[in-house]
Amino acid sequence: MNSPDTRLFGAIEAGGTKFVCAVGDAVGQLRAEHRFATTEPRTTLAEAAAFLREGSGDFGPLAAIGVAAFGPIELDRRSAGYGCILRTPKPGWSGTNMLAPFAEQFSCPIGFDTDVNAAASAEHRWGAARGADPIVYVTVGTGIGGGVLVNGEPLHGLMHPEIGHIYPRRHAYDADFAGVCPFHGDCLEGLAGGPAIVARSGALLDELAHGHPQWDIEADYLAQLCAQLVLTVSPRRIVLGGGVMSQVRLLPMIRDRMRHWLRGYVDRPELSTRIDEYVVAPGLGSRSGVLGALSLAVQAAAPHSHAPGRLHPGT
Repeated sequence: MNSPDTRLFGAIEAGGTKFVCAVGDAVGQLRAEHRFATTEPRTTLAEAAAFLREGSGDFGPLAAIGVAAFGPIELDRRSAGYGCILRTPKPGWSGTNMLAPFAEQFSCPIGFDTDVNAAASAEHRWGAARGADPIVYVTVGTGIGGGVLVNGEPLHGLMHPEIGHIYPRRHAYDADFAGVCPFHGDCLEGLAGGPAIVARSGALLDELAHGHPQWDIEADYLAQLCAQLVLTVSPRRIVLGGGVMSQVRLLPMIRDRMRHWLRGYVDRPELSTRIDEYVVAPGLGSRSGVLGALSLAVQAAAPHSHAPGRLHPGT
């Protein structure tokens, strides 16, 4: 009988609004956790590294560290900018090396990927996407991002999927809103992310009456995204998370409008009688992100790991 894996791992969920750091084990149990606001890069990364140092002192050496970062990020190991944040709306963070502070202080492998790819990995390993492949995890909050897993591995190509920046068809109630994305204006994130909701309606979604047009607008844009994912990626499950999706009445509205946009073209029970099992909320709740970082660490520590983004100190 195999002995249980008693190793411990460090996890860094590097979000544009907050960082969540943790020490946990190979089955997704967290021993310690620390949350703090994302400020400027040097201070923020130093606080994350200090937490991991303290954790390794309290619980023992870390077998690996996982860093799940807001994007866009450079994932091509052949690039001189590997491990860095690319052009981002987050002031002061473009060009930041997310791995150097950890590689300099810890002699263990480091797994690195987008926060949404990592969350997809966690949902596949421990959450609502177990047994499904391919899968897509979408987060809808300050921004909109998506992680795609195929054969259990995150999809990397020219870069990584940026599905939050596709262009949806305009809703009939939303013809005149310019959008808020600093790069594209009225892309999906610019029309349906949290800041877009506030800019359009003057309030957060949960502050608006159920009959407010914003609910229909939001559901329709996210349904268009789900329909496009069905037609392009053909996932076996779509997981919708993030702060905006904490409004539980939104999910049934999205499913209904998704069927409208697909118009019966994909004739599968998952999109008709079983759609409640196909477009789902995260099984890990608000911890998908930090457990995603933990999953990256577990992958990075695996013997002969070929996990994308695996870094050894000094490489």
